Amino acid sequence: MIVSQNMVAEAEIICQQSVPVIDMKYDLCVAAQERNLQIDVPSSPSSSPSIREVRISDSVSAEISPFESVVSCSDADNIMESSSVKFVPKVRSGSYTDIGPRDSMDDEHIMIDDLSAHLGSLFKFSMPGAFYAVFDGHGGPDAAAYIKRNAMRLFFEDADLPQTTDIDSVFLKELERSHRKAFLLADLALADEHSVSSLCGTTALTALLLGRHLMVANAGDCRAVLCRKGVAVELSQDHTPAYFPERKRVEELGGCIVGGYLKGYRNNDLSVTRALGDWDLKLPLGSSSPLISEPDVQQVMLTEDDEFLIIGCDGIWDVMESQYAVSLVRRGLRRHDDPQQCARELVMEALRLNTSDNLTAIVICFSSPSRVFESRSRLPRWRPCSLSEEARSRLKSLLEGN
Repeated sequence: MIVSQNMVAEAEIICQQSVPVIDMKYDLCVAAQERNLQIDVPSSPSSSPSIREVRISDSVSAEISPFESVVSCSDADNIMESSSVKFVPKVRSGSYTDIGPRDSMDDEHIMIDDLSAHLGSLFKFSMPGAFYAVFDGHGGPDAAAYIKRNAMRLFFEDADLPQTTDIDSVFLKELERSHRKAFLLADLALADEHSVSSLCGTTALTALLLGRHLMVANAGDCRAVLCRKGVAVELSQDHTPAYFPERKRVEELGGCIVGGYLKGYRNNDLSVTRALGDWDLKLPLGSSSPLISEPDVQQVMLTEDDEFLIIGCDGIWDVMESQYAVSLVRRGLRRHDDPQQCARELVMEALRLNTSDNLTAIVICFSSPSRVFESRSRLPRWRPCSLSEEARSRLKSLLEGN
């Protein structure tokens, strides 16, 4: 049986959906701690007397705007007010890659669960840290490979990370500034690197976790998706000509888009509007170019509702929606509690759906499945209610017509 992606929503996510049920005289047995669940039974003049619509009011809507739960530095003061919540992510991750139908593998990725152990004295934060990245190369693997080899220098040593023990509004602004600088430094490094062709480039998406503060930076069409109580929340925007703000920016700067591609010189066309490298398509330094390396940066303060983060290249997202991927990983964690196996299952599913690109997926868990899914046991359940001997006797008499 072929199941569409729209049908794969988690059973735990009830999307304001009316469910017709037969109006039998059963009792809903709810534990004392569960009695705050509100159930509305609206009456409809057109409905049959024996059929009612039951609507669960505290359901979760799957229609969430991409950045509804994302905070900017201007909201930092509001973030700090909620920092009293003593939630510290217990990070564990796994990744999987596959060449797919391509002749060469141009993807690279980074996965560091303990940034302090990796950076040593360069890491001066009191809270635990982690760092993840996906680089999707084009025009060959050289640009992505170069950025991966030099990532620690570009994103940490040369980027002037703010040194403080407190996460406040000033820190958040400085953190974003330093990460934007890191992307620009990486772009300039590729311009000066003689081993990397000017026809070669890479998209880049990074995720930096400090304590429970998550910052995602993206230039290109890789994607980061957060699972919040089973609902997919996109933390990045695909920078392609199909995205109207990007198309408008490109065209206002004199760029040309034909057939969904940014036209370059010497027929070096691109399907993205932001990337590192590709200096054959960029104007000289100091000029405004249609193709830029400036990342979009989103910041989130994680809570207990945030279960895991998926980072993947466009080989994943070309063939599946964000909610589909979240549901797939969530079911996998429930079965085997292995983020690496979940990453593999994502890649295998993309291959089954006939992706045409290289594949890279990283799954970063923020908590154990026992806590993530414990809420399921708290949901009200239909339970049969036993009848007393007297009630049984009276029911028998009614059925026999006595």
